[in-house]
Amino acid sequence: MIIFPAIDLYDKKAVRLFKGDYREMTVYSDSPVQVALDFKRCGATHIHTVDLEGAKDGTTPNLSVIADVAKESGLFVEVGGGIRSESAIDAYLSAGVSRVILGTAAVNNENFLKAAVSRFGDAIAVGADVKDGFIAIKGWLEKSELTLDDFLDRMQIIGIKSIICTDISKDGAMCGTNLELYRKLSQKYGMNITASGGVSSLDDVRQLREMGLYGAIIGKAYYTGTIDLKAAIEVAKCVDNDNKENNPMP
Repeated sequence: MIIFPAIDLYDKKAVRLFKGDYREMTVYSDSPVQVALDFKRCGATHIHTVDLEGAKDGTTPNLSVIADVAKESGLFVEVGGGIRSESAIDAYLSAGVSRVILGTAAVNNENFLKAAVSRFGDAIAVGADVKDGFIAIKGWLEKSELTLDDFLDRMQIIGIKSIICTDISKDGAMCGTNLELYRKLSQKYGMNITASGGVSSLDDVRQLREMGLYGAIIGKAYYTGTIDLKAAIEVAKCVDNDNKENNPMP
């Protein structure tokens, strides 16, 4: 399982929200590039970034910072937040980003999503942000009429390979992730599912890994020192060792 340490961006700074509330924002660093380099030193190979300003209004105000993160770290960088046009996708991929995550656009404009997948292939992922069982959009400020299951059924039919699923009620709350939700999704869908929201302990990481999830995003737990990123990355990779111990060679 891949660990994606997260950099949420607002005004070109690394910040975190509490349960998606823009009024409850904490600035953790004025240098997102330095944060990315710290991730790399801990052994991270992938970084999850979100443009929180873009998520609200569909612009790309933090594009230059995200480009610097990708260039200076040399890691696989994915980005979400307000990506609602092919020109925005082009801009991010041209800037060195490896994958873009469509959220609001995937909910509101299925034709655009299909066209993006046709043109950009696996460089397109979809964010499924869940609030009270329904998909939230526009920076989590609005709730759509789509249930999570209805949305994911539709995404699987379209041929989406990667889903980043966030339980908004858990995000930044430091109370553990929604293991029941991710267990259900891992059993029902064949897509690569990344868990997001509340991943705050090595036990969370271990249980998500044992479900066979593709990835897990770690945000606030890293910034507050609650979880050791290097240890989390090691736990996420332990499945091969576990299998060797449980099934020793004759």
